[in-house]
Amino acid sequence: MIREELKRGIFTENPIFILVLGLCPSLATSTSLQNALGMGMAATFVLTCSNVIISMIKKVIPDKVRIPCYIVVIATFVTIVQLVLKAYLPDLDKALGIFVPLIVVNCIILARAEAFASKNNISRSFLDGIGIGLGFTASLSILSIIRETLGANKLWGLNFLPGFQPMTIFILAPGGFFTIALVMGIINYMRQKKETGK
Repeated sequence: MIREELKRGIFTENPIFILVLGLCPSLATSTSLQNALGMGMAATFVLTCSNVIISMIKKVIPDKVRIPCYIVVIATFVTIVQLVLKAYLPDLDKALGIFVPLIVVNCIILARAEAFASKNNISRSFLDGIGIGLGFTASLSILSIIRETLGANKLWGLNFLPGFQPMTIFILAPGGFFTIALVMGIINYMRQKKETGK
């Protein structure tokens, strides 16, 4: 069960490359591997904790106010993440900027609360949060490795290829769109090839 849930979150229902959710923070925070991992871990924490709480209280939430209730739960964990970043990782907090508070309305988090946590038990909701969070983090990491390497000739802030002339467009928004499209194209090609057996 654990393996299937994690596999689903990382591969089958990958939030960026398969479900095409959360593209705004993906474009903004995948310019460096440090930012991508920070954003991914923050989103994973919020997603996992909010999934668990929503699964616990789903029967007492009136149907008419379920979305506002979900947002309050999510906002609580986002506030915790934001305070921890400000206290212990101020440089990362500054680099991620407005995108940490915007986790509150991130469509990945809200979609999992509505589509999964509100309909499943606590353990499955916990595993779903971990799986989707890891899928989001892995996707951001792949994008950031490509963008930081080609756009700044660096990886984790260190020079990558001596003598390589960086293509600055990769760390700008157009380069982000291009990178996402390229990776999505490769993934779709591989999935289609696997399904057809050719």
